[in-house]
Formats: sequence, structure tokens, C-alpha cells
Amino acid sequence: MNFSVNPLVFSVVMAVLVSGCGQSAPEQAASTEPDAAEAVTTSDVLLTSEPTGAEEVIAARKSAEDNSEVVVVGRIGGSENPWVDGRAVFSIVDNSLKACSDIEGDGCPKPWDYCCETDKLPTATALVKIVDQDGTLINEDARKLLNLKELQTVVVKGKAKRDDAGNLTVFANGIFVRK
Repeated sequence: MNFSVNPLVFSVVMAVLVSGCGQSAPEQAASTEPDAAEAVTTSDVLLTSEPTGAEEVIAARKSAEDNSEVVVVGRIGGSENPWVDGRAVFSIVDNSLKACSDIEGDGCPKPWDYCCETDKLPTATALVKIVDQDGTLINEDARKLLNLKELQTVVVKGKAKRDDAGNLTVFANGIFVRK
């Protein structure tokens, strides 16, 4: 029996095999050494006392300049799911807005979505991204890392980042949870 191999097919198969082998070793090495962002503990981020000078979300959206240090207070919420799964990221809403649970007789099953105030949400929310000392996003769910829940009031301290639409993101390196 005479058997021949197409050189193009052989080249593609070899390239896939070689590249696959080349990538497996670095992935194993990376998984044995924790990334700095993954090594962050609750005590590195959770503040024991409330920072002074906190601004409500609406005021901070008006006054915060790009890359300036800010302290912002708000309630976790603003959508059905204010969390980014697997990341220390969530949204907060200005305290002047009422969650559905703040309205007597409202039986909304997800009051943190502020469905009774949706017309005001675009100018009353901020995104919070929790970062380590180097400014790297922490790759752990904020609910797990800091035991956070929807509608908790938090004071976040960090660096403001603005986009062209005027949205505010706080790269927070400190969080205080109000009781």
C-alpha cells in the first residue's frame, strides 16, 4: 500500500501540536504562583473607619476629574445584577434615589435594580472596580472578597476615571461598608 501525506495538512497539524505544547508549560507555571491581584485579602481593601469627605454619586459625577483621588458614597445596585461575576466590580447608586424596598407597599423582588427610578439612573450611578496597590483589578468576586450584598451602602476611596459620555468609574483601593 502506497501512503502519501499532503505537505500543507502536515504543516498545519504540526503547527497546532507545537503551539499547543509550547503553551501548556507557561500556563502551569503561572497557576502555581498566585497573581498579585489574586493574593489580595479582605484586610488589604476593607477599611475599618469611614474616609472623610465622601461625595454622593451624583455630585462626584459632576466634580470628579479624570485620574483624581475621590471618595464616593452610594448603595450597591442600579440593575438586576450590579456585579461582574468573578471580578471585584459592581455599581453603586446615589443615596437620593429610592430603591423599590424604600417605597411602602412595593413588592419588587429585586429592589436594588431601582426600577422605580430608572429615568434617573444614568446620571446617578458609578462603577466601582476594586484594585490592588499596583492598580491591577482584583480577580475575585466582590461579594466573596468583602461579603457585600445588594443595597449595602459603601464608601469607596480611589482614583476617578471618566469616559467621553461622562460616566464615572472609581478604581477603588479602599472600601468602607456602612452599618
